[in-house]
Amino acid sequence: MSHRTTLAAAAAVLLALAAPARAGDPIDVAAAKKEGKVVWYTSTPIATANKIVKAFESETGVKVELFRSGGTQVLRRFMQEHEAGHLAADVLTTSDPAATAALARKGIFVAFKPTNFDRVPAEAKDADGGYVAQRLNLITIFVRHDKVADAAAPKTWSDLLDPRYKGQMVTTDPSYTALGLITVATLAKKFGWGFYEKLRAADTMVVQGNQQVAEMLKNGERLIAAGALDSYAADERKAGHPVATVYPSEGALIIASPTSVVKGSPNPNAAKLFAEFMLGDTAQKFFPEDGGYAARVDIAAPADSPKLADVKALAVDYDAIEKQAAQVKRKFNEIFQ
Repeated sequence: MSHRTTLAAAAAVLLALAAPARAGDPIDVAAAKKEGKVVWYTSTPIATANKIVKAFESETGVKVELFRSGGTQVLRRFMQEHEAGHLAADVLTTSDPAATAALARKGIFVAFKPTNFDRVPAEAKDADGGYVAQRLNLITIFVRHDKVADAAAPKTWSDLLDPRYKGQMVTTDPSYTALGLITVATLAKKFGWGFYEKLRAADTMVVQGNQQVAEMLKNGERLIAAGALDSYAADERKAGHPVATVYPSEGALIIASPTSVVKGSPNPNAAKLFAEFMLGDTAQKFFPEDGGYAARVDIAAPADSPKLADVKALAVDYDAIEKQAAQVKRKFNEIFQ
């Protein structure tokens, strides 16, 4: 994967060149159905994950055993089991492109290119098929606009340091969520760790993941999400809650969530069948329905949201994040302990 994200630009070019999808690698469907189940470890938002599971089971008759947690927690469990020689997961979906790319280089995944692989930007997949994005995540600021007037709302990441927002902000824990890890690493690199020290001084609340951030805003316990997954803001708006997205002028973050078929897993054929289903029309359209962005460039953006090609994006140095992940988590915890 490119060490600097150019996903939005790549998606725009790929869409312009869109052609009928090439057939994917072969799958033994009969063998998959004989295996009867697939075990999926994922950080996919739970509502969308459950939709995917239900649709796949209905279409194929193959059952899905789901382990869903934050991306960092999912990777930790997968690695603990792998190192112990106990492979439980057949398919792995996280939101940590750097860690997934590193595992692919170690040969931990099957090289598999499902149908529609060619409709995903090159920056969001492994050319050899070790992984391919399931979805693209947009990290923004979002606010309770009934409590924070548009004129008073932050417009940039730097605006979050304004004393007027003291006690109003909430953010995610990079030790739990991979998206949080990438966000913290990227913003700390751009603005320095003083950015997070000032957020701490402003009594910013830290919760586990993006779902908890959205709940804090919905309940009115906090008014500003200081860097969180925008699909949750879209979900809240869809449910009638007064939550508005701010696309910071310095740039939002666009982060892929890669899916891989695990080498040597218990249900290898069902794993391929499920991985291919994840890039099919049914599953891909669930993401914009739930306020997020599909990995495929031919699937429309969510309603009332911009096309990714129109969103200014911050550069994300995945190679550096992979090397510095433990250090970033430790520094964040020192600041917010």
